Amino acid sequence: MASPRIVISALRGGSGKTILSVGLIASWRKRGMAVAPFKKGPDFIDAGWLALAASHPCHNLDTFLMPAEQILLSFASHTLSSDLSVIEGNRGLFDGIDLEGSTSTSELAKLLNAPVILIIDCTKTTRTVAAMVSGCMQFDPEVHISGVILNRVAGARHESILRNTISQYCGLPVFGAIPKLRGEAFPERHMGLVPTPEHDWAEESIAKAARMAEKYLDLDRLLSTARGAPPLDAGPGTSGLKNRASSRRNKLPHPRIGVLRDAAFQFYYPENLEALETAGAELIAISALTDPRLPELDGLYMGGGFPETHAQILADNEGFRQDVYSQAKQGLPIYAECGGLMYLGESLVLEGKNYPMAGVLPVVFGFSKRPEGHGYTIFDVEKPNPFFKPGTRVRGHEFHYSSVLSWQGKSEDLAFRMLRGTGFDGRADGLCYKNTLATYSHIHALGTPTWAKAVVEAARSYRKK
Repeated sequence: MASPRIVISALRGGSGKTILSVGLIASWRKRGMAVAPFKKGPDFIDAGWLALAASHPCHNLDTFLMPAEQILLSFASHTLSSDLSVIEGNRGLFDGIDLEGSTSTSELAKLLNAPVILIIDCTKTTRTVAAMVSGCMQFDPEVHISGVILNRVAGARHESILRNTISQYCGLPVFGAIPKLRGEAFPERHMGLVPTPEHDWAEESIAKAARMAEKYLDLDRLLSTARGAPPLDAGPGTSGLKNRASSRRNKLPHPRIGVLRDAAFQFYYPENLEALETAGAELIAISALTDPRLPELDGLYMGGGFPETHAQILADNEGFRQDVYSQAKQGLPIYAECGGLMYLGESLVLEGKNYPMAGVLPVVFGFSKRPEGHGYTIFDVEKPNPFFKPGTRVRGHEFHYSSVLSWQGKSEDLAFRMLRGTGFDGRADGLCYKNTLATYSHIHALGTPTWAKAVVEAARSYRKK
């Protein structure tokens, strides 16, 4: 398939990949183009900004969480109606979790046979930039580095030196040079940007990024580079799969599964929601912040987010909290990840103040200034639970600043045994209560295909009862 595409990467994290990717996407969208955004890795927040810039869902491509054939199939199916694709990498181009760099942006670029644009933070450096770029070109010749973008350039003279040096020693085009800009339009929290639902000026931030791209980047040459990407062999087509999924949905009853979607809970992979629908669910968007009660449901999916930033509102919405508690007690199937796990606990403690939550799980959560869990996870399912068969090995990721202040339970009662990652208590994860399962690990439906079917089947059984 012909698929215009580019990968935006850098030498390290914090080089400006997300803001430049947002600017490129928004600029091309202003030209009337349909841009399919993708984010390498498990990140939710950057993906949210890319999606808002493109006015199109952003899908994650992660070589740790999902097999290569699923990455190719996902990329192919989500680019069918687009004019081009922008894939934002993470960290440095060759950074990964092992010596071989199997989870790196470079490996994803090779898998997609996509040209790579390197963003270079040029702060306090000149000729060394050429050495770094040249090193990347030689480190893995199979990675097609097609050009660079200079970021945080000190002035015209600095830019001239950098352009001439890269041309002389690397033979690569420079697609633009961005000066040190004042007035940060993208607020940050922890180790990344603030989620778009929490940012009242999100659209204006994207508009500023677009103006920056239009002023400082050669959009036409970048577009030509994307269009010059070779045809992609993405394996089997997706039409047959879609037809089979549609046929199945027509034959089986559709249980109603609620999905918390508000400023406190917003971390969902689009593929997870798509997988639930493909398995037969009717998804109902609900808000723990504004809905006074829980609607009639057959299941509940509670994703991650930052409930601590809305603790007072969540605590004040007593009717919703009580409904979640009573429905869990009656056996409503509930799957909760990270922020959802915290909401199901007894309370959140922030700066010495206690905020009551749903009270389904006997846990009190506090918060620290450093991540309590950060990175990929691997766990074995050892105990009976509503959604995973014992003996299953699952890959996921975790990112949380919350910690367990008190818990009326035992580690051996938890469903998952951690092989990699922190989990709930450093050794295990997966708190169960009747048909509720809550965990710190986020999973991806393309890497764990049994999950969505299990959630929908549990909801369908609950509906029958």
